[in-house]
Order: sequence, then C-alpha cells, then structure tokens
Amino acid sequence: MYHLFVLRNDNGGCGAAHAMIGLGALLLCSGIGALAQSTTPPLNANTAFSIRATNLLGLPNTKNDCKGTLSIQDNLLQFQQSGKPVAQVDIASVRHVFLGEESMQVGGVPMKIGKAAAPYGGGRVVSLFAHKKYDTLTLEFVDSDGGVHGAILQVTKGQGELVRNELLARGASSSPGEVRATNQNSPGGTHEDK
Repeated sequence: MYHLFVLRNDNGGCGAAHAMIGLGALLLCSGIGALAQSTTPPLNANTAFSIRATNLLGLPNTKNDCKGTLSIQDNLLQFQQSGKPVAQVDIASVRHVFLGEESMQVGGVPMKIGKAAAPYGGGRVVSLFAHKKYDTLTLEFVDSDGGVHGAILQVTKGQGELVRNELLARGASSSPGEVRATNQNSPGGTHEDK
C-alpha cells in the first residue's frame, strides 16, 4: 500500500512524444537567442546617428549643462535641445576627440539621509550602489573664423565609444594621446622595419 517507488510501464510510445516536445522547445529557444544576437550593419556617411546627451560645456548657441539629442547627419555633428536652435559642428573641423569616464552619485538628499541613518557604517555599502557611470566625450574643433574651441559632452556609458568611432569614420582626427600611449607600451623602445 505504501510504496516508495512507483513502477511505470511506457509501452504506449509516450516517451518519444516527450522527447520530441523537449527537442522542439530546445530548438525554439535557441532560434530566439540567435535572432536576439543579430548585428547591426555599420553606419555609412548617409545614415543618421542619434543619442541622448548632455552638453556640459562649449557647444555654440547652447547653455552649459543642458540635455538634448546628439546626432550625426551627413558631415555635421548636431546638438538639439527641445525647442531651441540646433548647434552644429562640421566633422571635418574636429581636430581631436578624447574619450573619458566619469562616475556620479545619484539619489540626492534622500540617499544622503539613508546613508547617514544606516547603522554600523552601512552607509558605505549604500554608496557603492549609489553611483552611475557616464562617458565624457571631449571635442577640439576649429570654427569658420579659424578659432579653436572645445566642447565636453556627457553620454550614457558605452555610447561614447560609438560616437567617437562614428566621428573618426567620418573624418575627425584622433587624439594625439592615444598614439603616444601605444608607443610607450611597446617594450624596448621603438621598432623599425628594415
């Protein structure tokens, strides 16, 4: 009456049906995963590139520390605030593009109160999770009168490299610091091909 194991007789071929359902589910899941990993084609000079950004400093006709849309169309880098005129920089006039990283504490006053109220130094642990990382993109460009200007833009982490690569692909010059960094990392000084 009280059996620990129940013996089952699968003479009806039900095991093959279960195996087919399991195989079909596996193929369906792997097919969905393959579709999710599709790559986007590289942008050419005619496609538009647009992301959300913050102009920290330096773009013409814009206020400092304002949010807007950074886009690359044709050979122009454009920054558009909502309801404001577009700030444009010719990509060919960009002399240097620098990419940096920044961390900013988020949460404001409630987060500071929570850190102070946490017992036994728990506020330090809260601080570990209260930071958001950003990329900073610094441009050095020449205006139509020959004056050298700079602009600092803040974008979401990971998008700064996309913007930098797109600018370099469309004719902007790279930063000289990157060339020096590669030469310093080579052991034994410079190598020449003879």
